[in-house]
Amino acid sequence: MADVAQRAGVSRTLVSFILDGKPGASEDTRQRVLAIAEEIGYRPDSAARLLAQGRSRTLGVMTDVRQLFQAELVTHIYPAAEQLGYEVLLSANLPDRTEATVVDSLLSHRCGALILLGPFAEPEFFQQLVERVPVVVACRRLPGVSTEAMLSTVRTNDPKGIRQAIDYLVQLGHRAIHHVDGGADPGSADRQRAYRAAMRAHGLADEITVIPGAHNEDAGAAAARTMLAAPTLPTAVLASNDRCALGILDVFTRAGVDIPGQVSLIGYDDSLLSDNPRIDLTTIHQDAPQIARSAVELAVNMLVEGPSRAADVILEPRLIVRGTTGPP
Repeated sequence: MADVAQRAGVSRTLVSFILDGKPGASEDTRQRVLAIAEEIGYRPDSAARLLAQGRSRTLGVMTDVRQLFQAELVTHIYPAAEQLGYEVLLSANLPDRTEATVVDSLLSHRCGALILLGPFAEPEFFQQLVERVPVVVACRRLPGVSTEAMLSTVRTNDPKGIRQAIDYLVQLGHRAIHHVDGGADPGSADRQRAYRAAMRAHGLADEITVIPGAHNEDAGAAAARTMLAAPTLPTAVLASNDRCALGILDVFTRAGVDIPGQVSLIGYDDSLLSDNPRIDLTTIHQDAPQIARSAVELAVNMLVEGPSRAADVILEPRLIVRGTTGPP
């Protein structure tokens, strides 16, 4: 900025006003300053500007880079934040990198609020964290969320989504419907409870079968091998997420099981890969763009207006019927 001011023959303060779009300079001076800034490749120092403002306009986002749906969320979080004048700083949680480490890293970079995608941590972790910074938890239900704390959640109505899947399979004529759960992964417990409740609601309590799994392809593959080793196959399988469903699909297909001729298969998330013509997976759609926008808006609202703007936003799921389901 000092270089621009020197070449334009004006004060640094006036350059700052012009570059920020504030009044106070003639049109000729404004045009001259903007031309010089463009010529010498001036770019604002975001960190310095935030420090000068005494507050951060950076949202820290924790994501699992292995989860396809979270990757979709990130692609929508960036434009949503930029539209509100905020920047995004990403940090990944990995098997050898704890969520506490991720959070500390984001806070060390002066993030004003945090958006945590599918975190595993216990509720106590969030209660301590919100004493330091506003927090939005995406894609996970947190019991006892209080509007008195700087903690918001945005999620899909998972029980309703699972009910839609079971209702659809039962309407097709299926009774032997197995569920491959997500283990300890976020949202898995709610989805398993919803599966059990939906099966009982249809009078299929005796058919309830839950196979241990997780939200990844390896767990789905292991579950598929477990089903293949049993005396009979189910006529339908509901996986806890799309990645798990892809592992099931791969093992069944390699074993010669016709999908959906012998076994119908449903996933959960509607990640981009599920719509690939070679996969064509029936799944429960989660609105990634709306989850991302809501997460950003919740974070900014709490950052600007405090805990009074904390909220629990629940979005509607939608069954997407593709080629992996049919009558038994």
